[in-house]
Amino acid sequence: EPMLYTEDSCIIREGDPVNEMLFVMRGYLESMTTNGGQSGFFNSNVLKGGDFCGEELLTWALDPAAVSNLPSSTRTVKTLSEVEAFVLRADDLKFVATQFRKLHSKQLQHTFRFYSQQWRTWAACFIQAAWHRYCRKKLEDSLFEKEKRLQAAIVSDDSTKLSLGAALYASRFAGNMMRILRRNATRKARLQERVPARLLQKPAEPNFFAVGE
Repeated sequence: EPMLYTEDSCIIREGDPVNEMLFVMRGYLESMTTNGGQSGFFNSNVLKGGDFCGEELLTWALDPAAVSNLPSSTRTVKTLSEVEAFVLRADDLKFVATQFRKLHSKQLQHTFRFYSQQWRTWAACFIQAAWHRYCRKKLEDSLFEKEKRLQAAIVSDDSTKLSLGAALYASRFAGNMMRILRRNATRKARLQERVPARLLQKPAEPNFFAVGE
């Protein structure tokens, strides 16, 4: 059914049961998540005409084994302007979902993922976490190479200019310094990765295929 929302209306709050799926025809909304109230995590997107929210209900409707309890919302959605939308209630969506399964369309599944804010947020966090892991590995490799070069320089140069005791002391000092640098760099990399590591759980795959087919 068509619906009209005034500016600054709350459509749904994170954690509340999702009882409708909303398809935006006109206006703007803000979709936000804290990943279940997780400290330090916040993601926000703007929805406009052609976007939708409440996709948790579609995944629930497509699951023939789903319990009667409605799924919980993973996002808080508020209007930024007057919004005109088309709304499908849970019962209506159950009927539509049976039609989707008869379509046997992988393209429909990919389209759902592309436009889903839940999937977009998960994908962004996954890419960010992979990037931080790459940066940490690159930093560790760089420090390892620097340590090898420093040790080689001490052996080839200082051991000929300094007494044996002084050379050993310099070697131990250099080794300790490199370990401290490596430990600090690793700690910094872990701090940078802390938020991406606590990723949103991967959203459930919507099943657009009929049961037993």
